[in-house]
Amino acid sequence: MEESKVIITTARRKMARAKCYLYQGKGRVMINDIPVEVIPVEVMRLKIMEPLLLAGDSILSQIDAKVYTSGGGIMGQADAARMALARALVSFSGSQELKDMYKQYDRTMLAGDPRQTESEKWMRYSARRWRQKSYR
Repeated sequence: MEESKVIITTARRKMARAKCYLYQGKGRVMINDIPVEVIPVEVMRLKIMEPLLLAGDSILSQIDAKVYTSGGGIMGQADAARMALARALVSFSGSQELKDMYKQYDRTMLAGDPRQTESEKWMRYSARRWRQKSYR
């Protein structure tokens, strides 16, 4: 019996988390059990499909991917899913050329963005906003 290679990658963007399971298949990509082609928000769909379009049909036709996202907003989840998918494709193909192409196109596709929201402080309304002073 032939063993299938499963690649598991994770990614984070702000409060959003994504986990990608990539294995041999026919080119199906699912985001939270929904096909990527029918995601209703077009900007989100195009952002998630960037690594697939850059990789080309030669790699895309050999894989199936399931990406699960949680937390954050829709664009944070889209960025996290995009990063997890790109990392999985690089790991699956083992191609330095694909990795360089992703880095040249957009470094955050593989490296991520380390910025996080600052936590709220004690006795304040937000991270930095203090109460207004009234003297008169």
